Amino acid sequence: MIELHDVIIRPLLTEKNTLIKEKTNTVCFRVHPQATKIQIRMAIEKLFNTKVAAVRVATISGKMKRRGRITQRTPDWKKAFIQIRKGEKMIEFFET
Repeated sequence: MIELHDVIIRPLLTEKNTLIKEKTNTVCFRVHPQATKIQIRMAIEKLFNTKVAAVRVATISGKMKRRGRITQRTPDWKKAFIQIRKGEKMIEFFET
């Protein structure tokens, strides 16, 4: 069983994710590879005190990297798109 604090690894702050956040009220996080949608929803609601409308997940495959003759593969990871309900406070990472 994965603990709630272990489910959410870090927020993904990219230009594309910022545009998604502004348009559709959706925030992206890197999550534990074995985390389920229900565990992700519970962790977001408990940690950020906000209601979640929908959770979508994507498993990102690792890439092959070369260093000289040696080729290695980066690990697979999971990305979660969390849509916040209308009327709820948006999750802000850099509040002033």
